Parts: sequence; structure tokens; C-alpha cells
Amino acid sequence: DSVSGGKFKSEKSAVTSLNQGRGQEITGVTLPAEGQIKGWQFGEKQVVACAMVDGSFYAIQGNCPRCAFDLYKGDIVTDEAFGDNPGDLPRIACPTCSTTFGLKNGKTGPALKRKGLAGFVGSLTKTATRTDAFEDATAYVITREADTERVFMKER
Repeated sequence: DSVSGGKFKSEKSAVTSLNQGRGQEITGVTLPAEGQIKGWQFGEKQVVACAMVDGSFYAIQGNCPRCAFDLYKGDIVTDEAFGDNPGDLPRIACPTCSTTFGLKNGKTGPALKRKGLAGFVGSLTKTATRTDAFEDATAYVITREADTERVFMKER
């Protein structure tokens, strides 16, 4: 679970119109393998968590909106019994507060129930989080050209 550096311009309107609507080309990053999450850092402050699930790439802001911990160190949730709406899957669960976020849309969802030490730490963070409000995370669209392997990212 490491963060690799790359280049990405985060101004939404300018980025969305770039490269025939695919967004900003990003370089210097490694795409995750199936079922894995990678953290990408762009510049000083922007971190993105990128995951591959069922052959599709998803990306979401790298820090949890609730507790500010690294989402790229979290868990991918694909269990359909987890949510009321299967369209909300896959999700990523914060490793600290267990709040989940939809990888397709960044929407906040139910907390992942953990056991043992992780469950204990998660219960403590409910009283020590940055905010009690449940904010959605920023989600991104990741595309990769099949012939050139170039990778593009834009905000959803």
C-alpha cells in the first residue's frame, strides 16, 4: 500500500474537456491489479485511490472525508448483501472509521463491520473523527487506451 507520484491537473472544467473528453492524461503511475488498490499522489496535496474490480478501473479521492485517513489503505467491498442497491457496488471502506464510499459515484454508505482490533479502533474513531457529518467523496473516471496504454482521469 504505497503512493506513487504522478502528474494530474485537478481543475475540473479544463480537465473534462481535454483529450476528447477523457480528461487529463496521467503519467508516472502504476495501475492496480485485479482486486487491489493503489494510491497516487499528484503534487503536494492531491491523493487518489485507484482500484480495479471485475476488470474496470475506479478512482476516488485518497483521503476519507470523515476522518482524513488514507482510503487507498482501505478494503474493497463487493458483497451484494452489503448494500440495498447493487448499483452502489463496488465500495471502498476506510481502514480507520470503516465508512464506505461508492467507487462509481463517491456516495457515502454504511460502515463496514469489522471484528477484533480493527473493529475496536473503528468504534473509537466514531467519537474522534474529523467530522460527524457524512460527506461524499470525489469520484473519478479512469480510462486506458488499449493500443497505447495511455491512462486518463477526469472527475465524475
